[in-house]
Amino acid sequence: MTESPLSSASDSAAGNAVYRVLARKYRPRNFDELIGQDALVRTLRNAIQSGRIHQAYMLTGVRGVGKTTTARIIARALNCIGPDGQGGPTVSPCGVCEQCVSISQDRNVDVIEMDAASNTSVDNIREIIEGVRYAPAGARYKVYVIDEVHMLSRSAFNALLKTLEEPPPHVKFVFATTEIRKVPVTVLSRCQRFDLRRVDQGTLQAHFGRIADQESVPVEAEALSLIARAADGSVRDGLSLLDQAIALGGGTVTGLQVRDMLGLADRTLVVDLFESTLSGKPADALAVLDDLHKRGADPVVIAQDLLDFTHFLTRARVVPGTAQDQGIPEMERVRGGDLAAKLGMPALARAWQILLKGLGEVQQAPVPMQALEMVLIRLAYAADLPSPGDLVRKVMEG
Repeated sequence: MTESPLSSASDSAAGNAVYRVLARKYRPRNFDELIGQDALVRTLRNAIQSGRIHQAYMLTGVRGVGKTTTARIIARALNCIGPDGQGGPTVSPCGVCEQCVSISQDRNVDVIEMDAASNTSVDNIREIIEGVRYAPAGARYKVYVIDEVHMLSRSAFNALLKTLEEPPPHVKFVFATTEIRKVPVTVLSRCQRFDLRRVDQGTLQAHFGRIADQESVPVEAEALSLIARAADGSVRDGLSLLDQAIALGGGTVTGLQVRDMLGLADRTLVVDLFESTLSGKPADALAVLDDLHKRGADPVVIAQDLLDFTHFLTRARVVPGTAQDQGIPEMERVRGGDLAAKLGMPALARAWQILLKGLGEVQQAPVPMQALEMVLIRLAYAADLPSPGDLVRKVMEG
């Protein structure tokens, strides 16, 4: 990706560039740079190339997956005129014409962005209804981007319906929301809906690695993996964490730094803790837990990591290829594969239930560390108990 610099006049005069966070600095400017949304990109590309441009688009998904970014790319794609000023709607905005530059700098009068969270009333929608009657001042289309559209009032939605169904040819609407269920079905039926997916961990890790290279910051692969996992499918969340890690490391990012920054437990020790507990060795388990606690790991995070590892082992038994996923650290793949072969489904299911209930106890306990110790002791002694299937079999045998 290339940087699209934005700076104020005063900063230019002072000769000082304003630092921009990575999430803004590397915001995608065209469909090629939009990661993890292949279905959306393919549909919009085909629609623009064939001229089948809908009057309204509804973009929905969790935070940080590219809803507002996609809306701006659509606005540029529809209004780009090319370097020579003679181009039409294109799937590859040039980025240098007046329309592309003004839209990227948020100063194009024909691309109106509105935050529905602070503009919820009928009066705000009335302004849009009155504005759509007028032709664009300089662009090809007048594009209304309404973010968090689910925050509009019921009467505001109703006021928008007629205009949304039959807008003038020069008007396009792009809506973005994280709460699609709160949008009335009468509005959804007038829009083309796109559900933006969470970006998978492997794609995020590769993306963050490319950005670190462009920033000339050495980042360990383990650190990238931890950040991608903590991002939980959100590109913006991951870039914010990468920004924080770079500041913490002073130019070099290691796995240990990221683990300390996020309050995460050492995954090797988490596997040791799990193995000791499921082997019925509570004393060994408490010793490992004490070591994790001294390293600064949060008891809630430890419980969540144990649940995560239990889920991984269960999937590894049901879907053997899970243990070969290269996105999972080698230590977890090797030891996890061995443990999955040793532990039966009843033991894993019981561990999941005890840990899941225990997580709630740890979160609510006045002393979380004590609660986690009690959960591990309970799980260790439950590990020696026969499964319900074994009990039924013994009863049936006599």
